[in-house]
Amino acid sequence: MTDEELIDIARQYRKHSYSPYSRFKVGAAVLTAGGKIYGGCNIENSSYGLTVCAERTAIFKAVSEGEREFEALAVIAGTEGPCSPCGACRQVMADFRIPRIIMANLRGEVKTASLAELLPFAFGL
Repeated sequence: MTDEELIDIARQYRKHSYSPYSRFKVGAAVLTAGGKIYGGCNIENSSYGLTVCAERTAIFKAVSEGEREFEALAVIAGTEGPCSPCGACRQVMADFRIPRIIMANLRGEVKTASLAELLPFAFGL
């Protein structure tokens, strides 16, 4: 699985975004160590604190199916530069030790970072 293929899957999941309040559509795809891919989109709620990001949706779908080992996660949105995960998503990525995060935007800009680069002092197990 190439980075571009994982980004394309994230782009497809972005189309399912439920974002009537912010209109900020995000898609994500997580690749497991076994080669399976789980996708997700952001899902908003009128009580903003209950909103779930695309990255966490994808990770939680994978975990709910028994996955615990991951290779990479791609996230894409209509941002100025590559879409960077929020702090809550970074912490979830840290808990599941996702080593490589691929950040992209709709213009084709891509930046890859390690989890340590995104969250250098992660709280965790």
